[in-house]
Amino acid sequence: MFKYEAMKILLIEDDLDLGNGVRIALTDHGMDVVWVRQLEDALRHLESDTCDLVLLDLGLPDGDGLSLLTRLRREKKGLPVIILSARDAVSDRLLGLDSGADDYLVKPFVLAELLSRVRALARRSYGFDGETLELRGLSLHAPTRRVSVQERPVELTASEYALLSTLLIRADRVVTRRILEDLALPGGQGNASNTLDVHMANLRRKIGDGYIRTVRGVGFVIDLQAPARSVRK
Repeated sequence: MFKYEAMKILLIEDDLDLGNGVRIALTDHGMDVVWVRQLEDALRHLESDTCDLVLLDLGLPDGDGLSLLTRLRREKKGLPVIILSARDAVSDRLLGLDSGADDYLVKPFVLAELLSRVRALARRSYGFDGETLELRGLSLHAPTRRVSVQERPVELTASEYALLSTLLIRADRVVTRRILEDLALPGGQGNASNTLDVHMANLRRKIGDGYIRTVRGVGFVIDLQAPARSVRK
């Protein structure tokens, strides 16, 4: 099934008490949280690392969170964003949503509600129905760990299955080598420089060409659309 512990969340919140409370709550539920308190640090992290969901405060010490939201919608259109703000006027909520936020939660809020909204947004954003991930004829049924390509069963090792599920959950978004090693190759398997490449090569051979694309120097991605094939004249 979809593992929320595989989620990497960027929390952008300058309030120490609230930020620490949210971080602890999400971490206790198995999520990987990076907490920053300034706009500059958020931009630096977004440029150098991958995250699956952003929790965004609007009133930051070095700028307005809406400016970051506008940039995210321009550069990372599919990245889910939940605004966390004390601005509770209807006009503020409408502005946040119209600027591209997927959800808007007014402070103070109950942490249980935040967790519920994070899960709901993750399900909506990554197209997961609770059991099956399916893309371009590639299907992964989580309860049985069965994988098929064009209805043809494919036998995968535990590491290959973990890599495939990690990439499918984040379809159309590049997953860095480090994240794949951390999430899909536990127990130090990722320490050897070529371990990930060996597992990825075996996975590609089993599921066929046209699914996993290498982003040189960064990581791997499964695109929503099949790559265009060159036509010889």
